[in-house]
Amino acid sequence: MIHKFDFLVIGSGIAGLSYAMKVAETGSVALLCKTTLEEANTFYAQGGIASVSAPLDDFEKHIQDTLIAGDGICDKKVVEKVVKEAPAQIKELIDWGVDFDKDQKGNFDLHKEGGHSEFRILHHKDNTGEEIQVSLIEAIKRHPNIKVFDHHFAIEILTQHHLGKTVTKDTPGIECYGAYVLNEDTREIQTFLSKVTMICTGGIGNIYQTTTNPLVATGDGIAMVYRAKGRVMDMEFVQFHPTAFYNPMERPSFLITEAMRGYGGILRTRDGKKFMHKYDERGSLAPRDIVARAIDTEMKSKGDDYVYLDVTHKDPEETKTHFPNIYEHCKKEGIDITKKYIPVAPAAHYLCGGIVVDTNACTSIHRLYAAGECSRTGLHGANRLASNSLIEAIVYADAAAKHSKKNIDKYTFQTSIPIWNDKGTSLTEEMVLITQSAKEVGEIMSNYVGIVRSNLRLKRAMDRLEILFKETENLFVRSVVSKNICELRNIINVGYLVIKQAMERKESRGLHYTIDYPDKNPIAKK
Repeated sequence: MIHKFDFLVIGSGIAGLSYAMKVAETGSVALLCKTTLEEANTFYAQGGIASVSAPLDDFEKHIQDTLIAGDGICDKKVVEKVVKEAPAQIKELIDWGVDFDKDQKGNFDLHKEGGHSEFRILHHKDNTGEEIQVSLIEAIKRHPNIKVFDHHFAIEILTQHHLGKTVTKDTPGIECYGAYVLNEDTREIQTFLSKVTMICTGGIGNIYQTTTNPLVATGDGIAMVYRAKGRVMDMEFVQFHPTAFYNPMERPSFLITEAMRGYGGILRTRDGKKFMHKYDERGSLAPRDIVARAIDTEMKSKGDDYVYLDVTHKDPEETKTHFPNIYEHCKKEGIDITKKYIPVAPAAHYLCGGIVVDTNACTSIHRLYAAGECSRTGLHGANRLASNSLIEAIVYADAAAKHSKKNIDKYTFQTSIPIWNDKGTSLTEEMVLITQSAKEVGEIMSNYVGIVRSNLRLKRAMDRLEILFKETENLFVRSVVSKNICELRNIINVGYLVIKQAMERKESRGLHYTIDYPDKNPIAKK
């Protein structure tokens, strides 16, 4: 089956949904969801969205906080763009129905998180992402020009390669014509042709054993663009959230929002002692890379699997009001957080690198845009400032919408794309091969490419992953395509990029810390 839409949007988080809303006035839109509209990283974002909103705050403070957290390699022009455009995008979210919490005077009830010098985090209790996602979904469903395709999994983006032409990373003018997409209900590989394609496929958390990301976060968009010879960079900067609820039987890990430390939460070792003052004068409110490494160091030095986050000194009713979902989740696990410490440990949470885009969200592949966590804008540098991700996503979705609407009439459909060829393939009965290989990827990445790295660990990870890559590519060629085999292929591709680019960075910076190069080197090869 062949579908034709002016705009093809792959992914249903804040970037994909807001982009779809903004371009739908110009043409027809296909919105592909790997599972359903609700299953996106945005939905699980607890803390909030950063924007200058208080009288004592200003753009320059937010800019400087972002630059400091990014450890010297943020693109300042991009930082200025996102910070200064944030208030207008917040207003648009509110117009779409997003309800941010307010105080008794009717002003925004702003939070403060690690690395922020002022209160500027807008939130909806402790489920801000869900509030944004649900509000946007309602707007999407009302729009007549948007067609949602649930349980449709993008396998590859279409380029000149699919016309029988050789495409390398040095090929000038690579173009995107849409995507091959697996309809999971019918198991048919369908061709989606588009004038413009937007990738908003989220993060890569599931390349690790422990992650706060939903199970759909397998780096699909990044892997597709990499295979299509698009530019991908800064993959070494994987942010581990310092405080995921410790439960080795739960996947994904339940996130304990950073706002809880901004609220006054104190990190303690298992014997009840404070420790963050040993690592940073900001204590428990230091940026995430510092806090995650501090927790990792304390756990390893003591042989512990977790540390504690303590809010027992705060007013119980206030805690329940601000963090109702966290309170209920912990209560189900037998912990009343107003009386007992919360067991926490770092978990893979956010990718600061990804598909390289310019300030219009254009990738290195013509007619292809990217926004959200799968993209590398230059905002985050070596470490994301808390709550900057949602605002980055919507600012860049807006930029992509403006640019693509302006250029849409220049493009036509590429009708020469052949249908998917699956001759010679067969159903694989060896599902255990896929699940075991995926488990091995998680073990490799967690053991060797985690919070603290070394040349030896990275080399061992690369060697192990190379074996899995060859086995999986052979299996992919022989098998009828399924979501499971595609996801395995993608996490291997993405894991390779994280390792390769970590090996290339001969320094420690931000989220990339290596015992072989513990010092920063400002002239290190990017």
